[in-house]
Amino acid sequence: MLNNKKIAVDFDGTIVDDAYPAIGKAKIFAFETLKRLQMEGYRLILWTYRHGKTLDEAVEFCKQNGIEFYAVNSSFEGEVFDSETQSRKLDADWFIDDRNLGGFPGWGEIYNIIQERIEFRVEGKEVLAYSKLKKEKKKGLFW
Repeated sequence: MLNNKKIAVDFDGTIVDDAYPAIGKAKIFAFETLKRLQMEGYRLILWTYRHGKTLDEAVEFCKQNGIEFYAVNSSFEGEVFDSETQSRKLDADWFIDDRNLGGFPGWGEIYNIIQERIEFRVEGKEVLAYSKLKKEKKKGLFW
């Protein structure tokens, strides 16, 4: 059921409450949502500032909660990063992070955004979902 869509997910403040370098309490519905996305064929990438021991602890915490990632801090499993020939930008279709524009909306909203393919725009100081905006009526000859 692989659908070739990759989702990069931050750890601290997104999967768990931010307590870095410790591991915070799991966010409500984080693991349930991630499991459901995996069952629907999405490939999950753990994309975090953590490295070394703290990264190993985060990966193990996720594993204990039923999530094993397609890749960790890389675009695909086994990727070897070469700063001379590669950009550090990750190859993913969506990025889930508590530092997104507008903040972290919660895992229920994240799931709806992915399922409904909701897009956003910024208007003034407000982030608006395109799918929830009122459509302006066009004025012309035929409408």
